[in-house]
Amino acid sequence: MSRDGSKQGMSTRLTSYGDEGFSLFLRKAFIKGMGYSDDALSRPIIGIANTYSGYNACHGNVPGLIESVKRGVMLAGGLPIEFPTISLHESFSHPTSMYLRNLMAMDTEEMIRAQPMDAVVLIGGCDKTVPAQLMAAASAGTPAIQLVTGPMLAGSHRGTRVGACTDCRRYWSSYRGQEIDDQEIAEVNDKLVPTVGTCSVMGTASTMACLAETLGMMLPGSATAPAVFADRLRFAEQTGTEAVRIALEKVTPETIMTPAAFENALRVLLALGGSTNGLIHLTAIAGRMGIDIDLAAFDRMSRETPVLVDLKPSGEHYMEDLHHAGGLAAMLREIRPLLHTDAITINKRTLGENIDSVPVILNQKVVRPRENPVFAQGGIAVLKGNLAPNGAIIKQSAASAQLMKHTGRAVVFTSMEDLVNRIDDPDLDVHRDDVLVLQNIGPKGAPGMPEAGLIPIPRKLASQGVKDMVRISDGRMSGTASGTIVLHVSPEAANNGPLALVRDGDLIELDVENRVIALKVSDHELDKRRQETSCETPTENVLGYRKMFLEQILQAEEGCDFRFSRPAQTSKVPR
Repeated sequence: MSRDGSKQGMSTRLTSYGDEGFSLFLRKAFIKGMGYSDDALSRPIIGIANTYSGYNACHGNVPGLIESVKRGVMLAGGLPIEFPTISLHESFSHPTSMYLRNLMAMDTEEMIRAQPMDAVVLIGGCDKTVPAQLMAAASAGTPAIQLVTGPMLAGSHRGTRVGACTDCRRYWSSYRGQEIDDQEIAEVNDKLVPTVGTCSVMGTASTMACLAETLGMMLPGSATAPAVFADRLRFAEQTGTEAVRIALEKVTPETIMTPAAFENALRVLLALGGSTNGLIHLTAIAGRMGIDIDLAAFDRMSRETPVLVDLKPSGEHYMEDLHHAGGLAAMLREIRPLLHTDAITINKRTLGENIDSVPVILNQKVVRPRENPVFAQGGIAVLKGNLAPNGAIIKQSAASAQLMKHTGRAVVFTSMEDLVNRIDDPDLDVHRDDVLVLQNIGPKGAPGMPEAGLIPIPRKLASQGVKDMVRISDGRMSGTASGTIVLHVSPEAANNGPLALVRDGDLIELDVENRVIALKVSDHELDKRRQETSCETPTENVLGYRKMFLEQILQAEEGCDFRFSRPAQTSKVPR
């Protein structure tokens, strides 16, 4: 029991045997088999979600983080107990980690609900793990605090600084274009990931770390500390200590992840030049709290929020450079007038107080002043038009300026298989001014909305020096990628969206300034095609998780969460 007489620790969430006294007696008997004393078992219990996996290099430092969290918990008088959950790595998840994000969220939520704990420390890093954990925390309602594994350090290849995974894509593109040979591509493969940790650029993992800190669910300063730095272990210890406090004070996620906190996170996503995936994940997390993201309002926010962080893929630097420049607070300070600085964070202080507590680093080169931005508007723009009635997005800060207003002839691929089979065919009818269109890689169509939106430049054009083309799909792309790429087209092709009606030779107009993505085909012709096209995804002979996924998955603008995981009553942000 706690001081106020409420249940605490081992007395919570008892197994249903019809006799609570016996349930607690039996539980304590079994856990004492692991060597615990009655004194230890009388303390507040802090669960620690262990996402270590031999497949997951992004989480290679998790065992050390767990030990540091445990130290912090015990120093504060709590009892730490770790438990396993699903671990997702982007490169080791078939067909895509996004297909499994909601499964991880369900796993984590139910393990929090099922086991006795007064608070939980959520340790994650690779792209979909932090969103899954925050979705779970939002639904479970138990006091929770996030801890990320941290970014890897940058490597070096023939005197050039390199890092995963913007440089992975850059070197692979050069290899496809025959600019580098077999020996060099094998050599650089050894240098791109020199340590454990998440991608060293402003990809999805780094974006979500910064957004988790902005939301207030993570200790200030902890988003950017590299995985292999002692700073990362100290943050882990502090996180354990803070977990005991939020357990005793019953600080639940709903008191931290407020509408104001989500508005701050959306603003930071734009100013970071962050991953386009960040918008889907924020939408899913907010949806669990009964909050919808208004894409039109988000786009208005984008027009007044410059990109200030000079990190790849929108800039030149790496995450360790942002850490040395003062971390996320250095950027928050620059956009302070645009933030709700009175939002409460996990350490009981406001966002504004956290910003003020970090020293200003003079002469740093990573965070630009507002009068000298990396890009004048936010990193993401929302597009609308007859090709995307419910919206699409483009990472305008990483696109080619000369292609931001472009009309070209569609070259259509109907599926991932079709793309793989034909993209490098020397007889493919494609020219540098064409628009590459990939259908059926959305939430249902793939399934799981893979990061295939970065359609490769056809080999015959790559060998001619073509580096970028307008590319359009209902899928996603990695936050580490760049190019003039329209993503998240909604409704998706497999959900009877207009994208399914595009044919080779159709003209497509992209006008980012005016936020237009349009198929230059008459309504009459589109109606005719619609009658001739069947896009429904059959589920009759599908079983298990895949069946549930196809029946419950929502579209991109709703966060690709499961319908049954969102409350019916919602409000909207930005307001």
